[in-house]
Amino acid sequence: MPIIVNVDVMMAKRKMSLNELSERVDLTLSNLSILKTGKAKAIRFSTLEALCRALDCQPGDILEYRSE
Repeated sequence: MPIIVNVDVMMAKRKMSLNELSERVDLTLSNLSILKTGKAKAIRFSTLEALCRALDCQPGDILEYRSE
């Protein structure tokens, strides 16, 4: 899939744990883990907004397009 999810990169830059991010964005650990590992098929704008707020970043910092 050419869309890469860089949640783990942003978490590392912010020195934030999965548990802490889960609490801040109000997502279950399993759903956040699916997103983090790139196995998610979709993301809601409200979730993307919450991630950007919690990680103090832009949507482009989290989502990346790479041609195959």
